[in-house]
Amino acid sequence: MNTIIIILIFGALFLLFILLIANPLKVNKKANFWFGIFSLLFSTFWLEEVLNLAKLDFQLDSYFYILIRFLQFLTPLVFYYSTVYFTNPDYRFGKRDLLYLISPIILLVGLIIQQQLPTDKIFFSVLNILIILQAIYFIIYAYLKIRLHKKRIRLFSSNTVDINLKWLEYIIYALLALSLFIAGYNLIFIGDNLNLFANVITLAIVFYIAYNALKQQEIFTLNEIERNQIITIKEQTNTERQKILADNELATLKIKLTEVMENDKPYLDTNLSLVNLSNLMHLTPHQLSYLINIGFNENFFLFVNKYRVERVKELLINKENDHLSILGIAFESGFSSKTAFNTTFKKFTQQTPSEYKKARTTL
Repeated sequence: MNTIIIILIFGALFLLFILLIANPLKVNKKANFWFGIFSLLFSTFWLEEVLNLAKLDFQLDSYFYILIRFLQFLTPLVFYYSTVYFTNPDYRFGKRDLLYLISPIILLVGLIIQQQLPTDKIFFSVLNILIILQAIYFIIYAYLKIRLHKKRIRLFSSNTVDINLKWLEYIIYALLALSLFIAGYNLIFIGDNLNLFANVITLAIVFYIAYNALKQQEIFTLNEIERNQIITIKEQTNTERQKILADNELATLKIKLTEVMENDKPYLDTNLSLVNLSNLMHLTPHQLSYLINIGFNENFFLFVNKYRVERVKELLINKENDHLSILGIAFESGFSSKTAFNTTFKKFTQQTPSEYKKARTTL
């Protein structure tokens, strides 16, 4: 049974590699390329067992062994870069990125030394600890990238559920748990392969990774110029010195933006973005972001969804809309998903939509 599980793990990861590289949906191209390479490198952790099953020698002192182990050392780093490209498809490599190769090179040197000490269990344990520390470091670093991404997209998108990389965040939790488990297992059972239970858990995680990776949506649907404009936007506060708009211009544009939102109701468009609204206002995305941050003390996400919530509240208490479901009203008001609607509505009203409607209709 364990043999079948091992083959399934290796096969699933290798197939995922092919699918992500092919990228039939043509979404997040650079990110999926790196995520595909991660899947391929991840599969090498079971390559030794697959080769043994095929009756092929996999000697500890072979150059092939050193190559495979070095590729395994690169796995967490490649996963990190896949996350980087999910959050910024226009990322450019710099000198700082070369520093991330230090730990894999150190581990490679350790692997070469291990050839001279093949029976030294203490050295083997130290090497495993270094490997797991490297994995944990890059996994946590990737997690921090996603947390920053979730904040950033609220500056330019009014619907964030499909692009907040929550699925990748869950994968990070799973990979972190798996890394800790495998580290503990290797320290206790030095030199032993994973048992059936461990491989079943791993297979479940691999299937979860594959399921989410293959149903992802394009995060940045804009062209490269517009992407660069919004990715560089940072949330500003009243304490920041740099002014993009003069105070008198800011006051005038606040009135104009309020009129546009109330009269034209652009928030009813579920795909409304900072770029779309800036075009309506004849401003640059940076100017509009500044206007919303400083003039209304909100980010773009909250600013737009405040109008959507107010629209929902009006429709909920109007008896003419009793034939509509609450979710139908949410979609009519510009929300794109039930999860986003319920979360946002409760944030603004401290009540669920049902509680709000019940409280208002019983008055």
